Amino acid sequence: MPAHMNFSRTLIVLIALVITFDNEQLPAFQRTGETVSVELPETDDGLPGAGPIRRYDWFRNLWKNRRSQWAKTQQEDRNAVVFLGDSITQGWGDKLNKSFGEMKVANRGISGDTTRGMLIRLDEDVLSLDPAGVVMLMGTNDLEEGADPKTVDGNIELILESLHAHRSDVPIILSLVFPSSETKKRPSSKIQELNQLIRKVARNFEQVTVLDTWTLFANSDGDAKVEEFPDLLHPNGLGYEKWRLALIPLLETNGLLEVPEDDFELEPGFKLLFNGNDLSGWGFLPTPPANPNRKRNPNAPHRPEVAEAVSFDGLTESSDGRYLAKDGRLIVTTPIEGRRIQQLWTHQSFPNDFTLKLEFRATPNADSGVFVRQPQLQCRDYSLAGPYKSLQKYRQQDWNELVVEVKGNVARCTCNGEVLEEAFELPATGPIGLEGDRGQIEYRRIRIKHADAN
Repeated sequence: MPAHMNFSRTLIVLIALVITFDNEQLPAFQRTGETVSVELPETDDGLPGAGPIRRYDWFRNLWKNRRSQWAKTQQEDRNAVVFLGDSITQGWGDKLNKSFGEMKVANRGISGDTTRGMLIRLDEDVLSLDPAGVVMLMGTNDLEEGADPKTVDGNIELILESLHAHRSDVPIILSLVFPSSETKKRPSSKIQELNQLIRKVARNFEQVTVLDTWTLFANSDGDAKVEEFPDLLHPNGLGYEKWRLALIPLLETNGLLEVPEDDFELEPGFKLLFNGNDLSGWGFLPTPPANPNRKRNPNAPHRPEVAEAVSFDGLTESSDGRYLAKDGRLIVTTPIEGRRIQQLWTHQSFPNDFTLKLEFRATPNADSGVFVRQPQLQCRDYSLAGPYKSLQKYRQQDWNELVVEVKGNVARCTCNGEVLEEAFELPATGPIGLEGDRGQIEYRRIRIKHADAN
C-alpha cells in the first residue's frame, strides 16, 4: 500500500522506532568549517522567528531521527526539488512515491513541525542542498498551537527572505494552507486569514508562485472534505493526487519537471495561430480609454495600460513576462500581484466563418478567457471558478479541448463536447485574444479553419 494511504500507521511505527534511538552517535550536518547538530534546541533563546516550537518527547525524537537520516544523504540530495513542510509533506513519502517521475526530490517534511521549526532548520535541510526549486506547505500546526496568523506569516516571510538571499532565481511554489476543521483547532476563518497574509507577502518575491490549494480542497463551509481528508487534516490518496496534479503545471513551467512530448498532428484545412516556439503573430493592443466618469475601485485588480500596439514576433515572452511560449505551450503565468487583467491578441482579424480549436489547462481556481472577435468566452478552472460548474467532462488540472464554431455573428462553443454557449453573439470581425487574470493557464494546439478551406 502506498505510504500516503496508511500515514497514521506509518507514523506510529516511526515514533516507536525513534524512541528507541537512544543516545547513539548522531550524524551531523556539515557546513564549511563547522558541524551542526541535528537535535532540537532546548530553549528558544537566540532562535530566529517567533511563535511556537514543539518540544513534546515524540516530536523531539522524530525531529532527531529524520534529520539524522538527512545528514547522511546531504550530498546525494543536492540540487533536488525540496518539499518543505510538516506531516502532510512527510506523509507523501521520502521520494514522494515517484509522483513526479524522474524529477529529483527531497522530502523535508517533519510531522508536527511549525513555521518557526522550519525556519530553524532551513539552512541545513534546504539551503545546504542548493535546491533546484522549493515547494512549501506550512502553517497549520502553528494555528493548532494558538499562534496568531500574523506571527505565522512573519516566519514564512523570513523563510522566503533566506531562500531569496541564497539564490534569487530559485523557483518557489508556495501552497496555501489546506482547509481543516475547527474540531482540529484549525478553524476556516483563521486559515483564510493566514492565507490572505501569505498571498500578500508573496508579492514581495518575484521567484514565488502561490498555488491556491485552499480553494482546491475546501468545501462550502471552508473545511476539509472527509472523502479527501479522512481525519480532516491529512490527505488520503485522492487528496495527494489532487495536489500532485495542481503542482505539475507550475513545475513544468519552471523547468523543474520534464514536459512530455506532444504527438499532435494538425488536421487538414487547419492553420496554427500559435507556432509553439514563440509569440509570432501575437501582441498587445492599445488599452481603450477609461471612462472619466467611472469611479475607480481601489480594490480592483491591476489592469496595465498599453499606449501603442506591441508586436512579439520572434520573441518567446511578452515584454512584461506574463505570456510565455515554451514547450509548445502559450502560458499565461501567475501574476505576482495575485490578479492582473490583460490580453494578448492576434495581429490578424477574422471576418468570415471559421472553427477555432485549442486545448487549455488551468491551475486551481485560475481565471482566463478566450476573446472571439473581441467578446470574451470565459476560460477558467471551471469546477472551482465557474461559470460552467456543472460540466461532466471537464478535467480539473488537466488538458481540455475548447471548440468555437463561428457562423455569421454567432458562435457555438463547447468544452470536451459539452455546450458552453449555444449562440454566443459576435461582431462582424475582430482578432482572437487570450486573457490573463489569476492563476496560471496554458494553451496549446491553437488552430483555425476557415469555412472555405479544403
